[in-house]
Amino acid sequence: MKITVAGAGNVGLITAVCLADAGHHVTCVDTQKEKILLLKKGHSPFFEPGLEPLLEKTLSNGHLRFTTDQKLAYSDADIIFIAVGAPAKKDGSVDLSYIYAVSYSIADSIEKDVIVCTKSTVPVGTNGKIKQIFHYRKPRHLKVEVVSNPEFLREGSAIMDFYLGDRIILGVDNPETASIMEQLYLPLKIPIIVTDIRSAEMIKYASNAFLATKISFINEIANLCEKVGANIDEVAFGIGKDKRIGESFLQAGIGYGGSCFPKDTKALVQLAGNIKHPFELLESVIKVNQHQHSLLVAKAKELIGSLKGKRAALLGLAFKPETDDIREAASITIIKELLEEGANVTAYDPIAIPNTHKLIGNAIDYTTDIRQALKDADFAIIATEWGQIKHLPLDTFAAYMKEPIVLDGRNCYSMKEIQRYPITYVSIGRPVVSKGRVSSMSLK
Repeated sequence: MKITVAGAGNVGLITAVCLADAGHHVTCVDTQKEKILLLKKGHSPFFEPGLEPLLEKTLSNGHLRFTTDQKLAYSDADIIFIAVGAPAKKDGSVDLSYIYAVSYSIADSIEKDVIVCTKSTVPVGTNGKIKQIFHYRKPRHLKVEVVSNPEFLREGSAIMDFYLGDRIILGVDNPETASIMEQLYLPLKIPIIVTDIRSAEMIKYASNAFLATKISFINEIANLCEKVGANIDEVAFGIGKDKRIGESFLQAGIGYGGSCFPKDTKALVQLAGNIKHPFELLESVIKVNQHQHSLLVAKAKELIGSLKGKRAALLGLAFKPETDDIREAASITIIKELLEEGANVTAYDPIAIPNTHKLIGNAIDYTTDIRQALKDADFAIIATEWGQIKHLPLDTFAAYMKEPIVLDGRNCYSMKEIQRYPITYVSIGRPVVSKGRVSSMSLK
């Protein structure tokens, strides 16, 4: 098929490259000229494992091309995927201006019947408004079918998720369109679920809201464990064996971040508010997550006292491993709070430093060497569970730090292993280890 993908961001570029790798002829269009020039050279504007080799492969075999020419991109396409940004506004609602702008451009450019498939995460009812744009704007003799096809690509494992996803959701109005879309995805051998359009839109929000709820729930249980003398590792293992609950997303820590969960939970709360349906559960999920981001700085102050003039090593900047994305990352909250307390911060991350520097500037020091970050530090905070951090020899903390105090926001190390070293170790929902000895659950 001739496929066009509008938007060369995380979702759009992954979709374009993977569909091209599957043998389709794909055009990816974006308004940012510098990004398109970079992509034509085989370089991705963001980090995603395995992306650049596939990008180079599909460019060289002619299955993928990039352009800023919207007429060229849309005029002869069989299927057009809308994968442009839908950022959050200050009130939590979604800015749909890019979605609608692309829809107008498609309507003005098409020269044959086409299926327009929305990949961007949009509020319920958005695809109905897109249909109205085509109804009034497109040439009268042409037929445009609109499909809601939400994405479920996790940053850091997006390519694997494209090929080995749990399900594909297709929100359609008629069986013929559903059949064409099913044929597109059939080679992936992933279960395909066909729904009405509004249900497909809601599935995306409900999925992310549920996962965010699960994260905030286990974090609240972890905070409770600290106060009653239980261990969150054992609690999470015990409840995760219940098939009705499941083991995933039960890792206690300092909360979720990234481009999806924070934005989508707020958008769903806003959507509910617009129809006078208070979503109290999800409001609490968001509140708990915000509290978790600040937890480690509060623990550091309890343990050390004043942080003014103290040297802090911050290990990890990305919101999760295997990405350079720092959007809504706990590390950003931690940095701001440490600076407010007067601490001197040196941050380590293998790939997210450039993005952090754009946001934070020179207010902190940066390094891609963990040992350099730890050198002469008064305390260390682990904010991202990078493999380089999880597999760091634990004697490194005592060898390089002024005082080996480690506050682990991702529970990277086993309690049994950490007790073998002269480290003061504070994690989430587990006992405090003070130089080999387990003390009370609470610092107070």
